[in-house]
Amino acid sequence: MATASAQEFARFVRENLPLAPVPTVAEIRLHRAGPRSGLWRLAEWNHDFATPYWAYPWGGGLALARYVLDHPDTVAGRRILDLGAGSGLVGIAAARSGAKSVLAADIDSYAASAARLNAAANDVAIESVFGDLTQSAPPDVDLILIGDLFYEQALAERVSRFLDRCLEAGIGALIGDPGRSFLPRSRLQLLAEYPGPDFGDGDRGTRARNAVFFFRA
Repeated sequence: MATASAQEFARFVRENLPLAPVPTVAEIRLHRAGPRSGLWRLAEWNHDFATPYWAYPWGGGLALARYVLDHPDTVAGRRILDLGAGSGLVGIAAARSGAKSVLAADIDSYAASAARLNAAANDVAIESVFGDLTQSAPPDVDLILIGDLFYEQALAERVSRFLDRCLEAGIGALIGDPGRSFLPRSRLQLLAEYPGPDFGDGDRGTRARNAVFFFRA
C-alpha cells in the first residue's frame, strides 16, 4: 500500500483539518482534526499508519507552549529541540519567542509533515525531522522541550535515559505534562501550572492541571 506523497498529505490536511487557534495558546493556529476530518483515509495510504496524535492538542504541549510564550527569555537566542513534536506546537512557540533555531523531531512521518505545515501557517521557520533521536548521541542544541512523552512506560524510560545523556553534555530540558502515569516526578522541579484541556477533551475541557517542569539530575 503506497504512502501518501508530501503533496497529497498537505492537500489532505489543508482540506480536512482546518486551521484554528489552539486552546490556552490562542496566538498559535494549528491544523486540527474534527469529527468529520476522515483521518482513516491516511491509513489507506500507509499500512504503517500510527495513531494521529499530531492532529489533536495535548495537555503537556499546551502548557509548555504557553510557558515559552510567557517566558521568551527561556528560548531566545538558543538552539532548541522539540522532542516528540507532534503538531509542532511547542517548536512553533519557541520560534515565535526568538529561538535561534528549532529542530522538531517525531517518530511519525505524518507528524513531521504536519509540523512543517503548521510552522508555515504561523510564519515561522523550524526544521522538522522524522526519526527517533532518543537512540542517538545528544544533539547540537542548547535546550530540549518535551510536551507529553511520558504516557507509556518503555517510552518514558527511553526518554529519561536520553535526557540523562543530554544533561551530561550540558543540555537542559523542560517538560510539559498533565501528570501522566510514567512521569519521573522525583527528577522534576515544578515551574508553572496551567488549567486547560487534555488530549481528547476538545476545546471545552478544563479539568487537567497541565504543568511545566525542569528536568534535573
